Amino acid sequence: EENYYRCDDFVVNDTKLGQVQKVREHLQSLEKSSLMGDRQRKRKNLENLAFPSKVFKDDGLSLALCATGLRNLGNTCFMNAILQSLSNIQQFSRYFKELPAVALRSGKTAGRRMYHTRSQGDTSVSLVEELRKTLCSLWQGNQTAFSPDSLFYAIWKIMPSFRGYQQQDAHEFMRYLLDHLHRELQGNHNGVPSSASSPDHVRLPPTAGKCCINGITTVVTSIFGGILQNEVNCLICGTESRKFDPFLDLSLDIPSQFRQKKSKDQEPGPTCTLSDCLRSFTDLEELDDAELYMCHKCIKRQKSTKKFWIQKLPKVLCLHLKRFHWTAFLRNKVDTYVEFPLHSLDMRAFLLEPEKSLPGSCLYDLVAVVVHHGSGVGSGHYTAYGCHEGRWYHFNDSTVTVSSEDTVRKAKAYILFYVERPAKAGPDRVFQHPAVDFIHSLFYLCCMDLCNVSSWQILDHYFIFFTMCCLIVFERYVLIRFLS
Repeated sequence: EENYYRCDDFVVNDTKLGQVQKVREHLQSLEKSSLMGDRQRKRKNLENLAFPSKVFKDDGLSLALCATGLRNLGNTCFMNAILQSLSNIQQFSRYFKELPAVALRSGKTAGRRMYHTRSQGDTSVSLVEELRKTLCSLWQGNQTAFSPDSLFYAIWKIMPSFRGYQQQDAHEFMRYLLDHLHRELQGNHNGVPSSASSPDHVRLPPTAGKCCINGITTVVTSIFGGILQNEVNCLICGTESRKFDPFLDLSLDIPSQFRQKKSKDQEPGPTCTLSDCLRSFTDLEELDDAELYMCHKCIKRQKSTKKFWIQKLPKVLCLHLKRFHWTAFLRNKVDTYVEFPLHSLDMRAFLLEPEKSLPGSCLYDLVAVVVHHGSGVGSGHYTAYGCHEGRWYHFNDSTVTVSSEDTVRKAKAYILFYVERPAKAGPDRVFQHPAVDFIHSLFYLCCMDLCNVSSWQILDHYFIFFTMCCLIVFERYVLIRFLS
């Protein structure tokens, strides 16, 4: 019997009785039982050693028993590094974990893995559902590694450029993933209306709509979405053009003065910092002849300058360092070390209107880092560092080890994920003066002893009361004026 398939179909040859599928499920059950046995032995060793934390020593490495790795399905380290980073962003991962499960399988395919084909239609696969199941499998502590094969095949279905087993760019994958998640949540493909599926702790604020894509706000734009102001000035007539662009991440060039490779005899120059990259991104830039600006006043292309401002900061600031650039024939890697802070990244200097922000409202703390090891974008290996409950972990596919802040600082970062620190109360908070309690007591005594004192004593009490009230009003006025 001959079978006919369409182009780009994923084909799994099996018998009519599904014997290949039964063998596959049997092997998976054996693998799971083996992993559970290893886990129980590690836990028993841990209890015997009375080790204070959930860490197991193995060949000099500290294996994290509470964390779960992701198996490499064939050069899928780029995907694993991004998924582990997103799992450590609590707002993002909690949202998907608390979404209701969607039953995509029914009838004969119930309980069996589906290899989706293009002919099955868009409803046969849900990227949101597969990501939800993957995130729910992490940080459970019941297995050392999870195989994200269902998510991987869904990505093959939805994102054709990532089909196959060749190495891919982790940043490009992250952008495609967030974009398709946003589109699916907009299109309500997961079977639950966006408003109803939003957990209570992740409210989409009204201002989040300003930085949304295609007009509808989702959890993707609510968490990662910010707004850039692009200023272009014509150097001939001085016409200024302003444009507001939403963004999910910022791609930063490493300044050219830090790219030059030093020989062994040369003294090391100054260290490139993340602030240097941010300043290079927001500095005034003169456009070259290949990027002439079409001036509406001059009605021709003219030389101009360009400058970026950040009009609105996101809750999670994703910074991508451009480590790969094209030469005549090759795409080379910039291997320069960029120093970055783990705590208190201050973004006030890059805001369009920093005076309108509250004190301490523009501070960010690092939560995840993606690192590329190797010399080229089509080769090498991706790993990630993530901060979970105050402790740093290193995610290397199926292996997860406990790390330290010093180790994270030394990493040559490719993608950095910063989480906004909650802002402190503003100047409109109530200042409790020590004299307030005294006045309350004095007024209470005057009211209680009114019948037992003379008129002169009553007047004396009210004079003190009036004087203290005037003093408090004056001090509040001075404080508010000073803070504003």
